[in-house]
Amino acid sequence: MKQRILMCLIVLSLSGCASGPPKVPYPAFMQVDTLDDVFMASLPGVRAKQLAGDPQTRRTSNRIDLPRDWKGTSGGAPGRSMEIFVLAGELTIADIVLQRGGYAFLPAGSLGFNLSTADGARILYFVNDTDPQAVIRSPIIIDSGLIDWQDTDAVGVTTKELRADPGSGAKTWLLRVATGAGMDWESSTAVREGYLIGGNQQYVECVNGEPMQWQYAPGGYFYRPENTINGGPDSLALQESTWFVRETASGQHVEWPGCMVQDTREMP
Repeated sequence: MKQRILMCLIVLSLSGCASGPPKVPYPAFMQVDTLDDVFMASLPGVRAKQLAGDPQTRRTSNRIDLPRDWKGTSGGAPGRSMEIFVLAGELTIADIVLQRGGYAFLPAGSLGFNLSTADGARILYFVNDTDPQAVIRSPIIIDSGLIDWQDTDAVGVTTKELRADPGSGAKTWLLRVATGAGMDWESSTAVREGYLIGGNQQYVECVNGEPMQWQYAPGGYFYRPENTINGGPDSLALQESTWFVRETASGQHVEWPGCMVQDTREMP
């Protein structure tokens, strides 16, 4: 019994001897593998892990495992733009083959593209709300491995831009955090969601002035509301971590002196 108590104290900073992460009033500290499978009406024959969504607008964020020899189209959500990121395997869009790290943005109004995979693939799959301010009207299909990492103001943090719409301000990017690199307390005026592709990152969400800490493993996910403070010196990469991150509207980055209850009408 004493040994068990001692072990609990040793690992308290990592797991708190609890059954799961702290309860945050929005989807954060989620591990996608623990979610139930759901059927995707727009992609017949596959099941998905739904990360977030709105049934009224048909906005949806998902991680999908496509089976071997699967074929479908991107035409299941007319009037909505779509984003796809290949996590593993190989996906063919029209006649373009995307492997791990491949990214596609298919704007609203695009004709349905044929999708297929011979050996199966794991992808992130997003259907976005109607966005009348968007100005990108041509598909973007790229291999992110061909894009150079760009330095940021934060030491040890680099990014790759996948999409940036000058009309709506929507953007999608990869974020890489070097081992041991920390972050400032920050927020965004736009909803932000992220999926941990690889690595291990300790992170802090500030909820009503109270810091809540947990660790993201590969497959970790968050959907963070606008003006939500997060980060801080305890948010650091335990191993080099790479995130897929996106905002579907123009977001202003705001830095904060600490975790606090903020009045968003008077942001610093």
